[in-house]
Amino acid sequence: MILALAGGVGGARLASGLASCREPDQLALVVNTGDDFRLYGLHIAPDLDSVMYALAGCNDAERGWGLRGESWQCMRALEQLGAGAWFQLGDKDLATHLLRTQSLNGGASLTKATHGLCQAYGVRHGILPMSDQPAPTWVDTDMGRLPFQEYFVREQCRPRVAGVQYSGGPPSAAFVQSLQNPALDAIVICPSNPYLSIGPIIALDGVRSALKQRAVPAVAVSPIVGGASIKGPLAKIMGELEVPVSPVSVARYYAGLIDGLVIDQKDRRYRPEIEDLGIKTCVTDTVMLDAEARGMLARQVLDFAGTLN
Repeated sequence: MILALAGGVGGARLASGLASCREPDQLALVVNTGDDFRLYGLHIAPDLDSVMYALAGCNDAERGWGLRGESWQCMRALEQLGAGAWFQLGDKDLATHLLRTQSLNGGASLTKATHGLCQAYGVRHGILPMSDQPAPTWVDTDMGRLPFQEYFVREQCRPRVAGVQYSGGPPSAAFVQSLQNPALDAIVICPSNPYLSIGPIIALDGVRSALKQRAVPAVAVSPIVGGASIKGPLAKIMGELEVPVSPVSVARYYAGLIDGLVIDQKDRRYRPEIEDLGIKTCVTDTVMLDAEARGMLARQVLDFAGTLN
């Protein structure tokens, strides 16, 4: 049994790779919901959807988010009606949000609503919200404190970041059960943004202490490759927080929570410095350009975790 923590494009890619080499009853994917928000009365869950669409094989790989073959008639109509359509929702994507919101309004938990959507998309692996309660992430910037989506989408990550604030709160019951599962063999932290995607999960009540007290190996995959982030604003945020843009900083962020870190070939020079922190290091190709690369990296991550038993 593998428990993976994920969010964002990098998380969705490795989640897809893990699902390709583990049966549904051998993998639980806990996904960040700090990005969730309401728009036009709908509950939008970008990271949950990114992982679900990736596992369903219908994600838009070029954009990195949303559905492949999307259209935008509803957004154009909203703009014509004078609405500030700064957050783009495709016509097909809207169906997901409508069904999720209907389920939540009917009294279902976010976990149950997500399970229903996964069944509809043919996803058999468990995709679990980190929490069934709202747990929004806030970004402190030179424009003031912004809700995550306003920083990320409306302002396109332009404001200078001074810090990231998490809501905390209770993890979902399914997340707790996965952490406590006696069949658990390893924990994998996907190559997601540590501040924006994994930080909100770790900040939930009891999660950090549970990871520190784990009885199984935990491995993270660095989202930094060759001094840059593959996708998103991680490198920019690290620079603004005066944190060196290297996998060593990723190792320090997760210190005490992981036993091993997977880094890219371009960063092999950092291996001694990471291992001086007491974190074993695996050097491989971590850039996932296609399904074959995603599966290969997933297998290497799990094999590496197995050596840490």
